[in-house]
Amino acid sequence: MKKKFCLLLAAVLTAVAVLAGCGDRGGDTVTVRLNEVTHSVFYAPQYVAIEQGFFAEEGLSIELTNGGGADKVMTAVVSGQSDIGLAGGESCIYVYNQGKADYPRIFAQLTKRDGSFLVGRTDDAFSWDALRGTTVIGGRLGGMPEMTLEYVLRKNGLEPNVDVTVDTSIQFNMMAGAFTGGNGDYVALFEPSATQVVLEGQGYILCSLGAESGDVPYTTYFATQSYLSDHADVVQKFTNAIARAQKWVASHSDQEVAEAIAPQFPDTDTKVVAEVVGRLRSIDAWNATPVMESSAWERLETIMTGAGQLQESERVPFEVLVDNSFAQKVK
Repeated sequence: MKKKFCLLLAAVLTAVAVLAGCGDRGGDTVTVRLNEVTHSVFYAPQYVAIEQGFFAEEGLSIELTNGGGADKVMTAVVSGQSDIGLAGGESCIYVYNQGKADYPRIFAQLTKRDGSFLVGRTDDAFSWDALRGTTVIGGRLGGMPEMTLEYVLRKNGLEPNVDVTVDTSIQFNMMAGAFTGGNGDYVALFEPSATQVVLEGQGYILCSLGAESGDVPYTTYFATQSYLSDHADVVQKFTNAIARAQKWVASHSDQEVAEAIAPQFPDTDTKVVAEVVGRLRSIDAWNATPVMESSAWERLETIMTGAGQLQESERVPFEVLVDNSFAQKVK
């Protein structure tokens, strides 16, 4: 009996070992736990990679969750609850400066500028000076949306919280509801939330904050150093799929992109999604490839220092937190 038990135990342990190694062998599907900062048409190439089967063709199954903020995405990644995070690169800088040993590194860039739009309550001819003495709902303090908003305000001669109040008390995914509920005079919203507010007759899109801010590594993919090292093959396949999707979006019409990602936005009319895709395309929102440029990284840190969230002495060199090796080897 004891001998039979030992043989059975050995068989079970062998089976477990085989299953544990499945992720390292070609031809097997590997699940990647991807945590995104919010669910937005702004990330269209990612959804194209999912819906067009680009991830699947690389042998990957994407388990997608919505973090509801870059801080929450980062927490999920560093705690091991998620494998890869999609959020602003500023979160990697914050963690690095906290002295964490296994700090996350960025391996691919998805978007190249702010994807939010300034929404107001009237459709009067827009001027930045009209914001003087008003309140703008801007998002979490220290997050990319809020810091980019401050950067754009200063660029247009308005000092945040002196000439215009920036409300940072409202959670990112609650900003549209707060605005339609009567809070603030303006709000910075991602799509499709901005368009939905317009369709509900609750506001008007006035300008693109991304067009005002210029190129910046606004949304990036990152993972801990240990994950990048232990799962390099998976990260390469993931990056291959994203690169392919970026090319697909660039070569297809707004309507074709909208139809491709429609399953990701079941509550939004495809015509509306196509309109949003066109608006994002018009501001050159998406990176052409997953490769990040050092000049964009420098602008990111300039935006952070201007917002008072990063001291000059805390700036992190590009090569410390950005690993372009995967993006440069895409098929």
